Amino acid sequence: MTNLMRNPATMKKAQEEVRSVAKNKGFVDEDDLETLQYLKAVLKETFRLQPPVPLIPRSTTEECVVDGHKIEAKTLAYVNTLAIGRDSEVWDKPDEFIPERFIGTDCVDFQGQHFQLLPFGSGRRICPGISMAMRTLELALANLLYKFDWKMPEGMKNEDLDYDILPGVAMHKKIPLKLMATKFI
Repeated sequence: MTNLMRNPATMKKAQEEVRSVAKNKGFVDEDDLETLQYLKAVLKETFRLQPPVPLIPRSTTEECVVDGHKIEAKTLAYVNTLAIGRDSEVWDKPDEFIPERFIGTDCVDFQGQHFQLLPFGSGRRICPGISMAMRTLELALANLLYKFDWKMPEGMKNEDLDYDILPGVAMHKKIPLKLMATKFI
């Protein structure tokens, strides 16, 4: 929601998509999710900029050499998903929230072998809850966007929202997000 609030045009576009799909049903259900491509792009872009787990631990299976440094077998190594998601050699305008980069046939997906986006890890050790997590996030966000219009509390501007995070295993906002919801339907 922080990314959507800081990018009102993106919020509007996501709400228009959700509201056009659900129309007068009063809610978004699981059958609607496949048609919500922009909403899915918003979530992917959010995962790129703020991955749920910024460092993924892995252990080397055999001795190897990386950039001239010998790495012993069974060495603990961390994949820095936060840095990968902001790598200017991989992403055009890496610090900007641009969900459109995930629209189209050639876009990066986090379930394949695209190592530019790893919010759930990859390979044999990919998060087993990926399908449930995505369905839950898509359904929750879609219904929040469908049922409510959102604004900042009195005296706050969208630019006042921060992206600061607390250190830890998972990413947590330093300052909790507080928004005002107005019922849409």
